[in-house]
Amino acid sequence: MDALVSLCKRRGFLFQSSEIYGGVQGFWDYGPLGVELKRNLKDAWWHDMISGHNELVTPAGAPSTFEMVGLDCTIIMHPQVWKCSGHYDLFHDHMVDCRESKKRYRFDQVRGRFVEYQDKKIFVSTLAEIEQEEDEVRRRGMKFFKLRAKNADELTIEKESLTLDKLDSTDNVLAPDAKTLGTLTEPREFNLMFKTTLGALGGEEDTTFLRPETAQGIFVNFKNVVDSSRVRIPFGIGQTGKSFRNEITPRNFTFRSREFEQMEIEFFCHPDQSQEWYRYWRDRRMAWYTKLGLSDESLIMREHHTEELAHYSVGTADIEYAFPFLPEGEYGELEGIAHRGDFDLRSHMEGKLDPSTNPMTVELNEHGKPKYRGSGKDLSYRDDITNEKFVPHVIEPSAGADRAALAFLCEAYTEDEAPDENGKMQTRTVMKLDPRLAPIKAAVFPLVKKDGMPEVAQEIYGALKEHYNVFYDAKGAVGRRYRRQDEAGTPYCITVDGDSLKDKTVTIRDRDSLEQTRVKIDDVVSEIQSRMKASI
Repeated sequence: MDALVSLCKRRGFLFQSSEIYGGVQGFWDYGPLGVELKRNLKDAWWHDMISGHNELVTPAGAPSTFEMVGLDCTIIMHPQVWKCSGHYDLFHDHMVDCRESKKRYRFDQVRGRFVEYQDKKIFVSTLAEIEQEEDEVRRRGMKFFKLRAKNADELTIEKESLTLDKLDSTDNVLAPDAKTLGTLTEPREFNLMFKTTLGALGGEEDTTFLRPETAQGIFVNFKNVVDSSRVRIPFGIGQTGKSFRNEITPRNFTFRSREFEQMEIEFFCHPDQSQEWYRYWRDRRMAWYTKLGLSDESLIMREHHTEELAHYSVGTADIEYAFPFLPEGEYGELEGIAHRGDFDLRSHMEGKLDPSTNPMTVELNEHGKPKYRGSGKDLSYRDDITNEKFVPHVIEPSAGADRAALAFLCEAYTEDEAPDENGKMQTRTVMKLDPRLAPIKAAVFPLVKKDGMPEVAQEIYGALKEHYNVFYDAKGAVGRRYRRQDEAGTPYCITVDGDSLKDKTVTIRDRDSLEQTRVKIDDVVSEIQSRMKASI
């Protein structure tokens, strides 16, 4: 993981936000290569979900044909949206404060191990990455017990790594930045929404929030979409965009950030067919990741147990990936597919629903009135053929663009051996990204900067540039130029050499197989197009 993080900064995939000022934890900037990768990922999702969908054909495994449309909603919405959705009351994590260091931690994310010396046993916690956890626990344990290096064997460290929420008590916990035991407070709720202010006066009545998810913008526009686009149930509405969550302890590179981008579908269907649609979307979304290059061995589909389900959910499955920063056998969430029932549309119609009621009814305040009033608008759907009126059920495939980009980077990072410019085998770092996701599709090199080679190379570069993001490089030995493009994930390199001026051909080198093929100059564009199509 350290090697990948280093490559991402060195080659311009990712930078820490505001790095020249020391950075801001939980915020990341995408560099020249990273922004192309993320854009390609979102474009692939949008094409698969929206623009490339054929509503006239029933996809394999689907109960019927369906329509798909898109939206782009605002980040700041009416504050009542978040009260009726449940986020205002329920969107929180449990946190603990350290009385000694004055720092705050998310209760279920601080890991550690039990450490024993003589007859005393303590729990040493740390924020170190999993690879460094045992060494960090050992170092802090020895410091706490005042042991020298020669006495290190007297310290016993349990193999099992635990998070704080798995402990019966924090009395014997050494907090991540503390020197004494028992400095952590009892866990308490911490709202994850970022507050902001509408207008110039800045009073309490002007408080609203940066959206913690893109889904609610779709729900509040449900009636607008139905009335304006003539869609019929079943249909889906897709949206990509920024969301914000005030994570207590952002960590693991871009996996848990405070500002991130989502790719979400809200799929509206008849209640009687909702379970079939849930299974369809669960299986289809899993297949999307494997088609773009994530290995079956690194992915799992995990159905939530009943006690894990959100208060509105009939069923939820997570697509999870074996990120290298996680312990062996553990997986991190890439996407959740949730059967949300009619909770969202009813909440925005009637008011915030009470999750403790079954079937759910509007939550009341101490005066017997709705705690948070809904819009009062009718968000039910009337079938123009059967004349049946009902509140649709919703299936929500919700993916993180940043987490997906990180997963594809982790999967792509490879070290193998390849010959250098002198034919000697050297270790090669290569990003084996699917050509559809690769930031640069092809690089064009003149072998030397003379004898008419640059002119030919520039002509090829210009022709390819009309179709793809390509790169021109005339500096350094060609072997080093190949290595630079391997690290960037560029699938094809095109070299103009001395023979090109004689027989009007160039060499196309394949990133993964290292195979080099001579192709006519006039056929270069069609050859790259053919190879790109073959990768689909």
